[in-house]
Amino acid sequence: MTVQFWEIDKISADELARIKRRAEIDIRSLLPLAQDVIQRVQAEGDTAVIDYARKFDAPNFTIEALRATPEDFAAARKAVADDVYEAIVAAHANIKQFHEEQLPESMWFTELQPGVMAGERITPIASVGLYVPRGKGAFPSVMLMLATPAKAANVSRIVVVTPPTPEGKADAASLVAAEVCGINEVYVVGGMQAVAALAYGTETIPRVSKIIGPGSSYVSAAKRLLYGVVDVGLPAGPSESIILADESADPRLVALDLLVEAEHGPESAAIAVTHSREVADEVLRILPEYINELPAWRQKFVQTVLSNYGGVMLTRSIDESIAFVNDYAPEHLELLTAEPFVTLNRIQNAGEVLLGSNTPIPIANYCLGLNAILPTGGFARSFSSVSVHEFLKRTGVGYLSREGYLRLQGTTATLADYEDFPAHAMAIRKRNEILGL
Repeated sequence: MTVQFWEIDKISADELARIKRRAEIDIRSLLPLAQDVIQRVQAEGDTAVIDYARKFDAPNFTIEALRATPEDFAAARKAVADDVYEAIVAAHANIKQFHEEQLPESMWFTELQPGVMAGERITPIASVGLYVPRGKGAFPSVMLMLATPAKAANVSRIVVVTPPTPEGKADAASLVAAEVCGINEVYVVGGMQAVAALAYGTETIPRVSKIIGPGSSYVSAAKRLLYGVVDVGLPAGPSESIILADESADPRLVALDLLVEAEHGPESAAIAVTHSREVADEVLRILPEYINELPAWRQKFVQTVLSNYGGVMLTRSIDESIAFVNDYAPEHLELLTAEPFVTLNRIQNAGEVLLGSNTPIPIANYCLGLNAILPTGGFARSFSSVSVHEFLKRTGVGYLSREGYLRLQGTTATLADYEDFPAHAMAIRKRNEILGL
């Protein structure tokens, strides 16, 4: 197979822009379909959801299968091998501890001036919908990454949607992961119809205040149209990574880790960026050998990615490599440099940064403790990874003593007059009369 190879000083501006846009191109083309699906689910509820499930996922899907039952959870536990169950439990422990450390104080207050108190009260969002994908594989790890911080934040109602298998059931390991996290409200539905159902509610699926979770370009398109109807959380679309390597990097590790996000699916993006021609050439030589060791269906994904949104980028200097990274703003960034902590200081935009050859993306994806649900499509410039903060909201709290009110009433009335808000000013001046000030 041929892996794309670019030299940054020779690539056309159009091609460079295409690489940086990655699957965003596909998302835009799906917006008309997303609009149709959303409108139908809003109008027809469960009927539309079931129809789409039969069309896209499970031909014999029924309304009775829409919510996972206690029997489904019990069957899932029996179906999952003990070593997989133990791995889920072990990963959950690290993820839980990390996210509990993120929890802020439930309330803070500070005195800005004598008698002037301001602070915040932190409370959980009342209801959230977690989207756990299944299309190109099973992802109990995504269930852990979403459900664990939601539980740590003490969200009252946590609803999971996850696509059915061809047999019309939820993935067994994902159900087990939900149970380990203490969640039992799981709806067996995916795609655009699942996001629309969470946004508007159906006869069976409840409407929620926020939807969080990664998905395909189809899911991302639906979320984009539902912005303003429901909080759709961070933009988490097709997987993407950059492996930033200098001349000290082992090309075998660069090649191995380049394949990690590439095997997620054909819409993914995976780029090795280096200013070392020797490293670049060796990575290109090694890649076909590693790809041939993958199962045929994963080989197809990788080959598509490395001929579309992925490949090897040769720059002229480490400075140029870092500039490309910051402009690209990858979901996952791995630093295979001689001094990764030094390189880290120059990274501005990335969903996560993994330092050195002992911290590969797979461990972070599963059990390091960091959350692996990260902003994609360049949104790492302004969005952060999923955390407990995604499931919390801040409410400003203020208090003025009589002394504090006297300190601020004049400033308030002056600014209200200037901005021509007479009711604001009157609320102060007449209050002064009423209170005898």
